[in-house]
Amino acid sequence: MKRVFLSIFLAGAVSAAFAQKSEVSAARNDWGLFQLTSSNASTPLAKKLEALAKGLAHTDKAIADEKSKVMPEAWSYRALFASSAAILDSVSTANADANLKIAREAIVEAKKLDTKGAEKDNINLAETNVINAVRNGGVIAYNKKDFKTAYQKFVQATEINPQDTSMYLNAGIAARTIEDYPGMITQFKKVIALNSPQSKDLYNEIITTVLAKQKDTTAALALIKEATAKFPDNTDWIKTETQIYIDRGDAAKSEQMLVALATKEPNNANYQVLLGNIYFSQALKLQGERNKIDQKKVKEFNEVTAKMNALLDKSLPFYKKALEIDSKNAGALETLKTIYAFRNDTKNYDEIKKRLDALPKQ
Repeated sequence: MKRVFLSIFLAGAVSAAFAQKSEVSAARNDWGLFQLTSSNASTPLAKKLEALAKGLAHTDKAIADEKSKVMPEAWSYRALFASSAAILDSVSTANADANLKIAREAIVEAKKLDTKGAEKDNINLAETNVINAVRNGGVIAYNKKDFKTAYQKFVQATEINPQDTSMYLNAGIAARTIEDYPGMITQFKKVIALNSPQSKDLYNEIITTVLAKQKDTTAALALIKEATAKFPDNTDWIKTETQIYIDRGDAAKSEQMLVALATKEPNNANYQVLLGNIYFSQALKLQGERNKIDQKKVKEFNEVTAKMNALLDKSLPFYKKALEIDSKNAGALETLKTIYAFRNDTKNYDEIKKRLDALPKQ
């Protein structure tokens, strides 16, 4: 009786093991069938997801068994079914996320067990599916105006592939949309760190945001220094830097900085324009104050006007110098036109306007 019992037990064990291995075979066959049918555009999404769920169910059984759960195929096909479902499911974010979790866990197990590399191609495909599913999830969420989820998905994509500049950029855009400016800056800086061709534009946006939204001139100055080191020909940042000092009431610092630059590059017309702007911007500020003065306060009005004209007198030589260096410098011409209009200097106004109108239209 013992011998019979033992033989029956062994037969049962063999049958169970065979049954679980057959689950792996069934998963393999279902994957092959899915590849054939999924390329057909007429196949409804629900049918595709149903086929993937059926294949995944086979792997559920396979990994539940002690013997077949050590088979790398059980995990590689599990990763393929789950990752494909995640990338295809544009209806349920929750289901897509659940499948992503299954896929990523299965990839880890498959890599651990696949010591001979037999499942390398399947694992690589599953990994590609995972990253595309995460990216697609971000795009779908963004198009649905669920910008917070989109941001999370795009960040997740960069964690999977730290060299993906497009996902850092997307994450920054999504963060900007929800007014998460620290998040935007962090993501845009990562794009810059990867030497993206868009780095200059991203520096512009970061600096503008730090000044306009965060009101942090100290951080802005540090960013300008960093940006200028990478793009020394960008005079817009120098202009911003000088304006920061002027707004801080430190026009002398602006002038000192620009004089040093102009001395180093005497043929750079832009530095002359920026030197003129130091005084011109102060005159504009006084004009704003003058506009608030009661018309009856003639003396006070005239005193402010005199201060304005004194500042404009200081600015004029720099703009004229800029035109000596570059007769077509639009910045110098535009500002001179404004000054002459303010002073009702028709002769000079007409001359400058004629030169300005003759410039090529941009």
